[in-house]
Amino acid sequence: MVLGFSIALIVFSLLLMLLVLMHKGKGGGLSDMFGGGMQSSVGGSSVAERNLDRITVVVGVLWFACIIVLAMLMKANN
Repeated sequence: MVLGFSIALIVFSLLLMLLVLMHKGKGGGLSDMFGGGMQSSVGGSSVAERNLDRITVVVGVLWFACIIVLAMLMKANN
């Protein structure tokens, strides 16, 4: 059981990193260095950006829940 949640945690961690990196930059900083500073002609966020936000939040909640379950399982094994 612990092994399954550990693997799930690794998968969620990698997916969360990928999703965060897919977001467009919101101003100055490191995102501008890699082309994130270009302004789009469309004002506001698109449907794709809002869906990306929702997916990122869901994966973040699953990542957090996986950490909590792993902590409870490890405590129960001791």
